[in-house]
Amino acid sequence: MTDAADQPAHPTVEHSRLAESPGAQSAWRTWGPYLAGRQWGTVREDYSEDGNAWESFPFDHARSRAYRWGEDGLGGICDRFGFLNFSVALWNRRDPILKERLFGLTNGEGNHGEDAKEYWWALDGTPTHSWMTWLYRYPQAEYPYEGLREASRARTRMDREFELADTGVLDENRFFDVVVTYAKASPDDVCIVVDVTNHGPEAASVDVVPHLWLRNTWSWGRDDRTASIVDVTADALPGDMAVVRAEHGFLGRYHLAAQGDARVLFCDNETNAVELFGAAENLSAWTKDGIGRRIVEGDESAVNPDGTGTKSAFWYSLDDVAPGETRSIRLRLSTAVPDSFTFGPGFDAVLADRRYEADQFYDHVIGPDLSAADRHVARRAYAGLLWCKQLYRYDVREWAQGDPVGASAPQSRLDATARNHAWSHFSLADVVSMPDEWEYPWFAAWDLAFHTIPLAHVDPDFAKEQLVLMCREWAMHPNGQLPAYEWEFGDVNPPVHAWAVWQVYRIDGHRDREFLVRVFTKLLLNFSWWVNRKDAGGSNIFEGGFLGMDNIGMFNRSEPLPPGFRLEQSDATSWMAFYCQQMFKIAIELARHDSAWDDVATKFFAHFLSIAEAVGSFGSAQMSLWHEEDGFFYDVLAPPHGDAVPLRVRSMVGLLPILGATEIPSWVPKECPDLTSRLRWLQHRRPDLVSPMMSRNDNGTWRMLLALVDPDRLRRILERMFDSDEFLSSFGIRSLSASYRDGVTMEVEGRSLSIEYEPGESRTSMFGGNSNWRGPVWFPVNVLLADKLRAYGRYFGDTFTIEIPTGSGVQHTLVEAAEIIENGLADLFRVRGSGRPSDGDRIESSDDPLWSEHPTFSEYFDGDTGEGLGASHQTGWTALVAHLLNPRVPQPPTPPG
Repeated sequence: MTDAADQPAHPTVEHSRLAESPGAQSAWRTWGPYLAGRQWGTVREDYSEDGNAWESFPFDHARSRAYRWGEDGLGGICDRFGFLNFSVALWNRRDPILKERLFGLTNGEGNHGEDAKEYWWALDGTPTHSWMTWLYRYPQAEYPYEGLREASRARTRMDREFELADTGVLDENRFFDVVVTYAKASPDDVCIVVDVTNHGPEAASVDVVPHLWLRNTWSWGRDDRTASIVDVTADALPGDMAVVRAEHGFLGRYHLAAQGDARVLFCDNETNAVELFGAAENLSAWTKDGIGRRIVEGDESAVNPDGTGTKSAFWYSLDDVAPGETRSIRLRLSTAVPDSFTFGPGFDAVLADRRYEADQFYDHVIGPDLSAADRHVARRAYAGLLWCKQLYRYDVREWAQGDPVGASAPQSRLDATARNHAWSHFSLADVVSMPDEWEYPWFAAWDLAFHTIPLAHVDPDFAKEQLVLMCREWAMHPNGQLPAYEWEFGDVNPPVHAWAVWQVYRIDGHRDREFLVRVFTKLLLNFSWWVNRKDAGGSNIFEGGFLGMDNIGMFNRSEPLPPGFRLEQSDATSWMAFYCQQMFKIAIELARHDSAWDDVATKFFAHFLSIAEAVGSFGSAQMSLWHEEDGFFYDVLAPPHGDAVPLRVRSMVGLLPILGATEIPSWVPKECPDLTSRLRWLQHRRPDLVSPMMSRNDNGTWRMLLALVDPDRLRRILERMFDSDEFLSSFGIRSLSASYRDGVTMEVEGRSLSIEYEPGESRTSMFGGNSNWRGPVWFPVNVLLADKLRAYGRYFGDTFTIEIPTGSGVQHTLVEAAEIIENGLADLFRVRGSGRPSDGDRIESSDDPLWSEHPTFSEYFDGDTGEGLGASHQTGWTALVAHLLNPRVPQPPTPPG
């Protein structure tokens, strides 16, 4: 028998690497997929007078114009500072430009807003990025850039989107699959393989052009560190490789070796101002677009003949690739000088070892109980989540003031009403989890909170870093507000941060109390901001504004109401009750080991009771948010004088009060005596106030539940929620009742307001028109609803059951109800009949393994069919499916005695 001391400290090799890499500064985290999928069309790169980021830096500028704040590319990697970047470019010998980055329509071009028009998938990845694979599908015919724009212009919001497959360029599988694989031999030694497979019926040729380049940090008058790349092929041994050497004043020296017959090209990462802006001359004779011009146009003067620059490439010409044939290109990026062993047997051994270790890691993370199909979905979800890490650089003060040279900012950016004017303290240069690498290459605070849940299963340290980052002084506003997203940091998103903190703490084994304290103390500021800014009437009824659910209301809730009116929002108030409870839960966990936190726990307990009293009786407008006749919660429009008006539309807004439910652990009476005394005092002195506090003795176990919704109201809400004619779909809970298929209209203060159930893409331009909360199923709120139904269910057990579907006569406990929601979400990715429901009738639904092997994780899903819509790679929050498929995280053990 092996002695216990000889047992490995960690279950897998990758877990050992994670243990060695707790922070962003760790060596194994230096290189990763931090290169953006899209840098053009972002707020950061916008230096226009009118703030139209899409038009200020369009796709057609990206190949010729140096970026100020980041870089982008196809399946690329960079160091965590973004100084040195690697990615693959392609040319099918028909396209008018070199394919260096993903193409898509801008918000103004797409009939439902911005929309990527490419096919690519994150295939695999480990959290230290020791192993990563990524697939891009490249047409052999000319890529129809303008054709896609024209087709979209001809369509309205009532029409389906026109996709690349609809153009016919992929017919008969006439495309190359380009798989890029990275395997780290060590933290600063990356083996790279580019596999190109012809899936078409005839031989076809393609040029593969791996790039290594330096981010332009020298043109703005703020950084004088030296940076260069030179051709050192002549110094290389043996002679069957080409080598370039990159040097950077901070990063140091790296070599990129390319095996085989490749031509080496050089230009500079400088703007072609003559071409774009009619300037008299350029800063460099060999501008950013030089490599593309040399390959596509044959312009030899576009590249530096001296073999030096700040952007380099290896040009491989793959002629007549036969049908079904795969050709491979091997490269190696390392601080070491290439030698005869660079591409020797050790190279292949690294690939084999890292692949095996990745399998070993996911066997442990996902566990043995899932079907092969569910395991595949979960692993792909994790892969997409890890590939959506991105270096995010944005300093609002520098951006607003402009640079000493180069990027000059308009004077209007200093106006008090200018975008992000109040956020001049904001300054990030961090690796952040993005919602989607193309449609959302910028963080969104409430999305990010959900990302951390599946992240915690594979990389809890990174998940915790993300939650801490949003609360750091260079991100959080001095008044306590969390930044929303770069388009408007001051917008209001749902307060889900505390819930995410608790979930990550649980998944990580209830061990990291320092993490709890770090975030909790900052969230005290954020909670105070909510109370001071969003409870205008001092009534504990909240007006939130946007709150993430873009177009769910009958009018735009980010816009001002008529003078004197106030919208008292059911969802804003529900979110605050939910927030209050999560803060209470964290506080009692801290008080368990340090009684100094007792007072804080008591504060949040009392505050929750005040919110519950306001919701349950009357708000500041003397109108309950609860509508007894309808058995539902509604927003209330409060005029300056006269009666308030309930907005009687059954939407997710009225379901969110369910979120205000949390269990008080059974150990509280013993381990938190001061809090217990306060609870007992309230029960005796204010029985009217403590009605939301339910308690019972369950076979000797003391159980207590804090709930915004009492059992009678809960039953009435759930009758609506689990009615298939209203909210219940086969794939989760819809965001608006399907009973409004024919629309509904209300007269409010002389205005005619209407709303209609729209199960698919939005038919309105509200919030850009690229998302829709008027019918589709959304992962984040469904996961929250299921989580809280479990809390109710653990309290009530089998003493409370409901019909699912409503009217079926089939009774379920509330824990079973939560499982029905979660299984519906998982079913989106399970093959049934002609394919996955999430694939709809698009080309991805084909039974050809070339398509069927690649699940797509969309932003939201059709409320009737389950078809994935919106952003197509939102392994952001849709990666929550991996969390749902994973074994349930156990509750902490109850202390003995």
